[in-house]
Amino acid sequence: MVKLRLKRCGRKQAVYRIVAIDVRSRREGKDLRKVGFYDPIKNQTFLNVPAILYFLERGAQPTKTVQDILKRAEVFKEFRPNQTKFT
Repeated sequence: MVKLRLKRCGRKQAVYRIVAIDVRSRREGKDLRKVGFYDPIKNQTFLNVPAILYFLERGAQPTKTVQDILKRAEVFKEFRPNQTKFT
């Protein structure tokens, strides 16, 4: 199963990447794809929306924190779970 979760990048300041990663991997483990960036100090978010929608349509589960970030960015308005696209 794939999850969308945060992966810490910053050493002194907490800066995170939003990644698609296998559930069995640890937080700093090998990710499938980087789909965004989140800086809680500056409150900046950069999202690759097509990549996020790709993983959500295929059953990826966002963690609670990532789900809150995606809700603020209104990504779920573009997401239609009943439509599956196979390319």
